[in-house]
Amino acid sequence: MWYASRMPPVDRNNPVRAKSSDSRWSLMEFLRDFPDDAACLEWLWRERFSVDGSHAECPSCERERKFHKVNDRPAWDCDSCGHHLHPTAGTIFNKSSTSLHLWFYAMHLMTSTRCGISAKQMERELGVNYKTAARMMRLIRTELMAQDDEPLSGDVEVDETFVGGMPRARELAAYTLPSDWNRMKAASRWSADPANKQTVLGMVERGGKVRAEVIPSRKGATLKGNVVEHVLPASTIFTDELRSYKGLDRSFAAHHRIRHKAHVYVDGNVHTNTIEGFFSLVKSGIRGTYHSVSHKWLQSYLNEYVWRYNTRQDARSQFETLLLRAARS
Repeated sequence: MWYASRMPPVDRNNPVRAKSSDSRWSLMEFLRDFPDDAACLEWLWRERFSVDGSHAECPSCERERKFHKVNDRPAWDCDSCGHHLHPTAGTIFNKSSTSLHLWFYAMHLMTSTRCGISAKQMERELGVNYKTAARMMRLIRTELMAQDDEPLSGDVEVDETFVGGMPRARELAAYTLPSDWNRMKAASRWSADPANKQTVLGMVERGGKVRAEVIPSRKGATLKGNVVEHVLPASTIFTDELRSYKGLDRSFAAHHRIRHKAHVYVDGNVHTNTIEGFFSLVKSGIRGTYHSVSHKWLQSYLNEYVWRYNTRQDARSQFETLLLRAARS
């Protein structure tokens, strides 16, 4: 892509990282490349406006001009007309009272962990208050890690899951019917209530990208509508035996279903193990790192896990990818 060549070259013989390390941008490398606010601002200026650091396209002059750094301001000034260019304008850093160095470090922390980092831990690492840490992470998840609209194709596994806590015994009373012989049916009804748990629909290309989003319910119109919207018609769909998926064969090349209720989990190439594995990563991360996630912000957490999954095999480091997204946002 157009911005790939503007990143500083990666030195494979770098003495700050062992050759056997799996790290692509270690903490020592981060501190070397971005030691302070000035270095972060300079990188943003070069990435967005000026390759050589001195010349840029002036919107006022409508031609390339020489620019100089304005003293005590995060801006560069055109030598000819005095027009100012602000490297942070239009990015998540714009008008933020938090230093640019802390923003960059927050992105490094979020991309250097496998299961995420809590806002409370981010607060301790950055030395800011909890609200600031939570807001920074929310902007990174919603703006820089937002899922794109590129459709999925090929062999696509589709499944849904509930995200939320477990019901207490007293909470099951309102969901228990006289005909119930155990509490499992009441617990299932409790989980299906959007007020208690949220439904998450996941779709994944085998060997490719994943998509996950919060949906209102598991009803057929909702599930099938989302699948049709985000998967190409020539694809082959793999689901479990949930009745809501019935009829997908009319919208796609083929639809195969695995019978989980009969304790069949793999039948040749028919299975949903890939998307279930992704859901396992999400739930383990939420349970171990965040403990609980509010309904309001669940989608932003899903964005983070989807983004991390989709960039896991990129040649660039995830921190580098996130920086470049921030520069072109």
